[in-house]
Amino acid sequence: MNPVYFRMRMAEGFLREAEEDYQLRRWRACNAHAQLAVEHGIKAVIALFAPVPKTHDPAHILDELLDRKVVPPAFREAVQQIVNFAQSLGSTVHIQTDYGDELYGLTPWELFGEKEAREALKVARKVVHMARRMVQALQEEDDEA
Repeated sequence: MNPVYFRMRMAEGFLREAEEDYQLRRWRACNAHAQLAVEHGIKAVIALFAPVPKTHDPAHILDELLDRKVVPPAFREAVQQIVNFAQSLGSTVHIQTDYGDELYGLTPWELFGEKEAREALKVARKVVHMARRMVQALQEEDDEA
C-alpha cells in the first residue's frame, strides 16, 4: 500500500463528507470532516518526502520539511501555502469538534455554525486540491524517469 495514495483517498473521502454535512446543515460535523480532510491532505504531501507521523496537527511537520530543505524547490511555495491554510484547521479544531470548550461550557454544536463550516470547507477544498496537484505532478515526474 502506497501511503501517499492512501492519504489522498482519506482526504478526498473526508472532503466529500464535509460537503455532504454542509448541504445537510450539520455545521459541527462539517468542521470535523473538513479538519480531517486537511489533516490527511497534509499527510499525503508529507508522505511524498518522509514517513507520516501520527498527529492531528501535521502542518508543523511540513514546516520542518521546508526548513530542512527536504521539499524540492518547485514545490516549496505550494507546501508553504498548505501550511498557511492549515493553521486554521489544526488540532484545536479537532479537539473542539469532539469535546467542545469545557472552560466556557460550550458544546461542539454551540461552537460551530454556518460561517465556521463555510470557512472550514473552503480551506479543506484548497488543501485537498493542492495536495492532489502535488501528488499528480510528482507521479508524472516518476513516470517520466
